[in-house]
Amino acid sequence: MADTRIRVLLVDDHQVVRRGLRTFLEVQEDIEVVGEAADGEEGIARAEELRPDVILMDVKMPVTDGIEALRRLREAANPARVLIVTSFTEQRTVVPALRAGAAGYVYKDIDPEALAAAIRSVHAGHVLLQPEVAQALLAQEGQGAASGRPGSLTDREREVLSLIADGRSNREIARALVLSEKTVKTHVSNILMKLDLSDRTQAALWAVRHGIVDVRR
Repeated sequence: MADTRIRVLLVDDHQVVRRGLRTFLEVQEDIEVVGEAADGEEGIARAEELRPDVILMDVKMPVTDGIEALRRLREAANPARVLIVTSFTEQRTVVPALRAGAAGYVYKDIDPEALAAAIRSVHAGHVLLQPEVAQALLAQEGQGAASGRPGSLTDREREVLSLIADGRSNREIARALVLSEKTVKTHVSNILMKLDLSDRTQAALWAVRHGIVDVRR
């Protein structure tokens, strides 16, 4: 079991928050808390040392905040999926975190079981793009938009992109479109290349911004 557990790193400047998260997560059979950090700078170092699967990252922290830490992890090509866990809901916090490459954004009052489900979801390759977060992105239409245009995608690539924005993994997309996972991976790579994007999260945001998916449903 230990070899198949989701390895999680907790990065939050409040010890009581880290303790609460650890207490809950340690009773999950498929999740293992491998370490903690009290600020973004320490979080970067611990992420490189421990190579976790998922990082639970606060936004507002001393020394280095969560968004800057996330950018630096992406620049270093650290493969960990970052789930932002914070009490801040302002657009100026939500949107930069997602554009920096966060795989999801949840609030600290989230139900514990829902948090565990969120960890499993982002680990599986899904993007947690909640409607209110997508609306925050749409409110900043045009700011930092990617240079690619919808017309540069084929019909099949638009289908794949829509499913990415819906939080589907490659396996689920393959099943939905009756394709092989290898073919889906090729489509995803082509989408990222054509739109000049770096990851699936940015692709999901691009899809929202350009009306590929309807976040008001």
